[in-house]
Amino acid sequence: MNRFEYVRADSIAGAIAALADSAEARVLAGGTNLVDLMKYDVAKPSRVVDINRLPLKEVADTENGGLKIGALVSNSDLAWHPQIVKRFPLLASAILAGASPQLRNAATTGGNLLQRTRCYYFYDSSTPCNKRTPGSGCGAIGGVNRIHAILGASESCIAVHPSDMCIALAALDAEVEVESAKGRRLIPFEQFHRLPGTSPERDNTLEQGDLVTVILPATGFGLHHTYLKIRDRLSYAFALVSVAVGMTVKRGVIADLRLAMGGVAHKPWRNKALEKTLNGAEANEASFRHFADEALRGARGQGQNDFKIALARRTIIRALTQAARGTPQDQSDKTIR
Repeated sequence: MNRFEYVRADSIAGAIAALADSAEARVLAGGTNLVDLMKYDVAKPSRVVDINRLPLKEVADTENGGLKIGALVSNSDLAWHPQIVKRFPLLASAILAGASPQLRNAATTGGNLLQRTRCYYFYDSSTPCNKRTPGSGCGAIGGVNRIHAILGASESCIAVHPSDMCIALAALDAEVEVESAKGRRLIPFEQFHRLPGTSPERDNTLEQGDLVTVILPATGFGLHHTYLKIRDRLSYAFALVSVAVGMTVKRGVIADLRLAMGGVAHKPWRNKALEKTLNGAEANEASFRHFADEALRGARGQGQNDFKIALARRTIIRALTQAARGTPQDQSDKTIR
């Protein structure tokens, strides 16, 4: 049995102090991930800091026309928030593709950012896992690795990031505002999560005692967007491959493109340099196939997950095609506008 101290924070400053005071302190919000990790003896916090009383449940406008999303905004409230539905439908779609309605009612925005991998070996404390126990090895390399990474992996870890919400946030160029005892700082979303390298135990660039808020830019993409999630079953399953696309199309020509992938790497995967190569290109199958080929250049399977490379290629092409047509328009129209 792991004994821990329970602290109910009554202020943001108090929460930050309680978290910063112990290297093994963890935040409790919705608890949909942390409680599971504690049940499996994967997470053994010395202190659990409950932040549910803090004023972090607001979705508010920013000065530059974007939105600020508090860490305690539930997935359900965020997905159905009028401003998200109207201005950021890509984010709403991604959230609704994740988990079950019951879990979305409890899960929070901050918790989604901090979700830990669903790798079998990470959850099984009887097996080696560098993410859980640094230096113990990676059981998935040479083991059961059907759901694992094909991009950005290392010899230390081939686990993948599990969140649907984060894939859309990556495509939307979100930022993470961090509040700590040292003050506030902004982290571009692409720099928030980490690739495994030689320290896969670190999922992100946060420091002990940090609290997060999500900042969305003014541009959310309206008509030309899609979130396509390929999984083993249609409900309550994590992505084998997912693709979030936001696109601006003018007279059949791509003016702006954002694309992020999930289920393929240790973090939401995005290649901004490659995206720019489609600016000015025709929104057609040939352009999309070329983009998919380039996006997966260097992808590497581990045996059981080799199929993911071909699956990812098809998913990228389909997602780009859907976005160009105008999601959620009638998909019976086969022409690309």
